[in-house]
Amino acid sequence: MKLLRFGEAGHERPGILDPEGRVRDLSGIVDDIAGDVLTSEGLARLRELDLSELPVVEEGVRLGACVGRIGKFVCIGLNYIDHARESGMEPPAEPVVFNKWTSAIVGPNDDIVQPRGSDRLDWEVELGVVIGKAGAYIDEADALDHVAGYCVVHDVSERSFQFDRGGTWDKGKGCDTFGPTGPWLVTADEVPDIGSARIWLEVDGERHQDGTTADMIFTVPQIIAHVSQFMSLHPGDVISTGTPAGVGLGLKPPRYLRPGNEVRLGIEGLGEQRQRVVAPK
Repeated sequence: MKLLRFGEAGHERPGILDPEGRVRDLSGIVDDIAGDVLTSEGLARLRELDLSELPVVEEGVRLGACVGRIGKFVCIGLNYIDHARESGMEPPAEPVVFNKWTSAIVGPNDDIVQPRGSDRLDWEVELGVVIGKAGAYIDEADALDHVAGYCVVHDVSERSFQFDRGGTWDKGKGCDTFGPTGPWLVTADEVPDIGSARIWLEVDGERHQDGTTADMIFTVPQIIAHVSQFMSLHPGDVISTGTPAGVGLGLKPPRYLRPGNEVRLGIEGLGEQRQRVVAPK
């Protein structure tokens, strides 16, 4: 299944993509794509639906983030060898864990707002893992049992805030609009081999990132097992698993986003995002 949320920002309704690529309204069935809806039992109920009986949503409707009421937005840094090296850092011995604030989450095609004082606004396409089963101290062998599905995440980053302002990376990762998520959550049963999906990003039509999830240092099961040693995971939590080489910071000379740029990114089987960079208000 491809689950999604549509409508005006802050008032999104749950939806599902039918086999013809049309958005169908799920609001008469569930209140959101969130919480218990993402458990194995919740997803099983949705699989039993006859989608032809659900209302069709008008074409061109805005898509919101594909998961609602996200509790934790956990990120993994330096998880591709080439990206670690282009950043001037050694590949880590264990996953680097940081957070994006949930106030950063926006729809997959919403504008990216350059923050006030920003001069090194960067791009990072990432695989998002959506948790569907709660757990702590999860064994790596059981980790995929805790996954509801996968999505595209854009880990927008402000490098000056991240590296030059003191403290942790979180300053440069959680600004408003820095977490486009979607267009849809693809349930795990439709993604049999997430470990070898093509992942890419373009700025103004020029491709900068072009890799595969097979290049991740730490796999999805390893990441889930590791993160769950430090926090319990709950349905609707999202883990963003790192980015391949080709970010603006790593180019020679470095290149960064400016108002007017258009970013397009995607992951094989999980859909595409498209954003415009705009100036701060």
